[in-house]
Amino acid sequence: MLFNSLGFLVFLAVILIYWHLPVSWTHKKRMLLLASYIFYGLWNPPLVILLWISTVVDWIAGKKLFQETDQKKRRRLWLSILVNMGFLVFFKYGEFLLENFQLLLGLVGFAFTPLESDIILPMGISFYTFQTMSYSIDMYYRKIQPAPRFLDFSLYVTFFPQLVAGPIVRSDELVPQFANPVRANQSQFLWGLFF
Repeated sequence: MLFNSLGFLVFLAVILIYWHLPVSWTHKKRMLLLASYIFYGLWNPPLVILLWISTVVDWIAGKKLFQETDQKKRRRLWLSILVNMGFLVFFKYGEFLLENFQLLLGLVGFAFTPLESDIILPMGISFYTFQTMSYSIDMYYRKIQPAPRFLDFSLYVTFFPQLVAGPIVRSDELVPQFANPVRANQSQFLWGLFF
């Protein structure tokens, strides 16, 4: 979904509802998380699975990297990097790599015709890949504290206003903002609506 589409107006309505709902902060965060998944899934619903996998892998890897002190943690960082970069390379460069592999085989005398591939580039994959991976790397170097809750970390990864167009945000910049209820004043809200 593009920010200049009719569908995005629905998400402005989500923000209006979110702003006025008399429910707990945790429920509001759940609503934002659900809205973020819907926002991402409206373009191509199955690709939400990639977002879930990246979120879960880096949540688990980050927690383990922060807790462990021996060399085993190096493997967990590699797990995060391999999963995330594997998705990125496959979806962004899969066609390119396949074409070059076909050319190389042709140079040594093998005729190879791959099946027709229809790789769809997931929206915002670079943003959320580097964002989740930066969390694991920061955990490895102990630059930040782990996100206190999986809900906060998931919202950090999927937050729809920055999911598909960035910027790439470090977790220590966004996760603490989910800790306590935040309410924009009327002026901030009107300026945000204007932009």
